[in-house]
Amino acid sequence: MTHRISGLSRRTRTAAEADTAARLDAIRDAPRLAEDFFRRLPKGGDLHNHLSGAVSTEYLVELAAEDGLCVDTSTMTAVAPPCGEGTRPAADARTDRAFHDALVRAWSMQDFPADGNGHDHFFDAFGKFGEVTWRHRGKLLAEVADDVAAQNQFYLETMVTPASDGAKQLAAEVGWDPDLARLHEKLTAGGKLDRLVAEARKESDDADTEFRTAARCDTGSPRPACRLPVRWISQVSRGSSPERVFTQMALGMRLAERDPRFVAVNLVQPEDSESALRDYSLQMRMLRYLRGVYPGAHVTLHAGELWPGLVKPADLAFHIKEAVDVARADRIGHGVDLLHEDDWQRTARTMAVRETAVEVPFTSNAQILGVRGADHPFETYRAYGVPIVLATDDPGVSRIDISHEYRYAADTYGLSYPELKDLARASLEYAFLPGASLWRGNPTRDGYRPAADCRSTELGTARPGADCRRLLDASPKAAAQWKQERAFHHFESKFRAHS
Repeated sequence: MTHRISGLSRRTRTAAEADTAARLDAIRDAPRLAEDFFRRLPKGGDLHNHLSGAVSTEYLVELAAEDGLCVDTSTMTAVAPPCGEGTRPAADARTDRAFHDALVRAWSMQDFPADGNGHDHFFDAFGKFGEVTWRHRGKLLAEVADDVAAQNQFYLETMVTPASDGAKQLAAEVGWDPDLARLHEKLTAGGKLDRLVAEARKESDDADTEFRTAARCDTGSPRPACRLPVRWISQVSRGSSPERVFTQMALGMRLAERDPRFVAVNLVQPEDSESALRDYSLQMRMLRYLRGVYPGAHVTLHAGELWPGLVKPADLAFHIKEAVDVARADRIGHGVDLLHEDDWQRTARTMAVRETAVEVPFTSNAQILGVRGADHPFETYRAYGVPIVLATDDPGVSRIDISHEYRYAADTYGLSYPELKDLARASLEYAFLPGASLWRGNPTRDGYRPAADCRSTELGTARPGADCRRLLDASPKAAAQWKQERAFHHFESKFRAHS
């Protein structure tokens, strides 16, 4: 195999990049200086982010107290009031430090032992705080968006489950039919699915109102969250019955075509569960069918979040391949078991040609699967020219932020500053923001070269010319990319002064 680390290694560094790279090399072993460097580093967008798992655990505990929820002390699970035998008020965590800390440990990976079952503890956490998160999508988004902005990012795609109860009821009403076209007809007959879309949109309207209030967007002191572009990805519960999975898929894809706040669907829940393994190929065929019905909807898939010992060898052989070849996913989440798949080299080459990006959350992969360092296929994806975007997955549960993930990548794989810079650029290039890109061609293969309209403009250092201005005004994607280029110019200028 010929190793080719994308277009970024072949382009010429600017003087500012060279000085910033030298600064990074000089501080790699100075923890406080390195922490400041990576916090200030512009880091594109977060494209793999579950809203309920992204908010800090401490904030969830406080929300539980505000809502008067109770905690089952045998399982540390939040439950609705009144607080009966075996429970205590969540508000007790405000004054009982031991109780507060126990909740944080149960609802996150805080202090979780390295030799423990990280997979089960991680996924079990969501059920323990689920009674908190479903009530306050807007408040959660205000907290998460503030954190994203503070990390010097410029865009967020976050996952939620729209109209969950309604989708469950509609699926039960319609039932299963292996003829997917006929099943879709049953869902849409009499406006059933459209009523579910309306329910999901109303739910989002309510969340938007709560968000704007919590983030003070309509006041004289708005929080940073108000300035962050955000899009929703509809979650599909892969462990559910086939009819419910199909209903959630159809709802999410119909939403993506009818409401600009929604852009894609994704399958969630453990990929290694019995039902998820049994129905995996069926679910890929569902997506292939629905992509023909809803061509304007994007698909990004948790695929290959598996490892030897977690599942049988046969189950390691095809998940990423089918996500790419059958479902025609625009992006792949995790993709950790790549090298254990049949004919993985062909899959990697296909991903590179199609620019099917892989979303890499290093800490999540380490905590859930125990995969880190050289065992992770990060360098293999890079060698094959597959676009890579770094992501957090569930930063609240994992107790990390995106700066941690960039620093891990730099320290573990010896990445230079220009390589980190192009990882950040990739996270906006392969985002589901509408509009034309600021870059031309295949930037992962050919490097980040300005589109024709902006070729005469010194990106980040001057006002855009008339043609470039028209592109930025017409394209939310290009506008976010331009904002990041300006941030890079500012970042590099500051560190150049210290070199």
